[in-house]
Amino acid sequence: MAVELRVFTEPQEGASYDDLLAVARTAEDLGFGAFFRSDHYRAIGPGDGRPGPTDSWVTLAALARDTTRIRLGTMVTSATFRLPGVLAIQVAQVDEMSSGRVELGIGAGWFEREHAAYGIPFPSTKERFERLAEQLEILTGLWSTPAGESYDFAGRHYRLSDSPALPKPEQTGGHAGGPPIIIGGRGKRQTPALAARYADEFNLPFVDEGATAEQFARVRAACEEVGRDPDTLVWSNALTICVGRDEAEVRRRAAAIGRDVDDLRTHALGGTVQEVVDKIGRYADLGAQRIYLQTMDLADLEHLHLVADEVMPHV
Repeated sequence: MAVELRVFTEPQEGASYDDLLAVARTAEDLGFGAFFRSDHYRAIGPGDGRPGPTDSWVTLAALARDTTRIRLGTMVTSATFRLPGVLAIQVAQVDEMSSGRVELGIGAGWFEREHAAYGIPFPSTKERFERLAEQLEILTGLWSTPAGESYDFAGRHYRLSDSPALPKPEQTGGHAGGPPIIIGGRGKRQTPALAARYADEFNLPFVDEGATAEQFARVRAACEEVGRDPDTLVWSNALTICVGRDEAEVRRRAAAIGRDVDDLRTHALGGTVQEVVDKIGRYADLGAQRIYLQTMDLADLEHLHLVADEVMPHV
């Protein structure tokens, strides 16, 4: 078993930039593969989200300069929040600022209340997926346009005319010619098709082993339909982490994030060290090469130390 562990945070639930920086630097020092954050503007859980939301790409730009080695990314950028040309510039700039450590997770957007709260249009599901597909074509088109040439695009929702297609990202080795792109989700048709065409990595958030096996199979089939080797994709899951050296520590950490221990054992990476190692192994058997550890208590840096010391060496 060889599974890379990455730290994944949800700062809309309540975190300042300094909170995120402390987690990112700890993750870097401990050898985690990456630090990722969500892209939300309103708390989803029961809390009030204070001190308030932080923008994902502003955060990553700062982390690009405040860290040195760890990879950085979004899980996932909402296509409803940013125009694709602007997003292409942002990602390319942060990639340069980080010396080529950026990864772009991108999705259609889903949380209607945050759009209403900040005046962001929230079109139908059909239109959001149409916009996501056009955004992916535009992002990859801008990044892969040869230097000195221009880029044009005429779609249903976006039009670009005589774009200089600048700046270029530092990374050019992704499947579509730029930084790695992560696409994920449970959609049975459009999501696998977009992943097969554009993604470097396919991610499944918060699903069990059975759903993982089914969706991985759909994406593999979508790759084969377009003549792509499925093994050129990285396969990953995202799961909440709540691990302890003993049962008392597991329960303390579960209470701190307002979760039921039995629910965490069933639907997440909850339990003692050995339980969590064993469960990661079952996902690895299904093809998962990375696990994004959704870390909800950002003040509990000892949690990350425990994972690094006692889980990471065994996966």
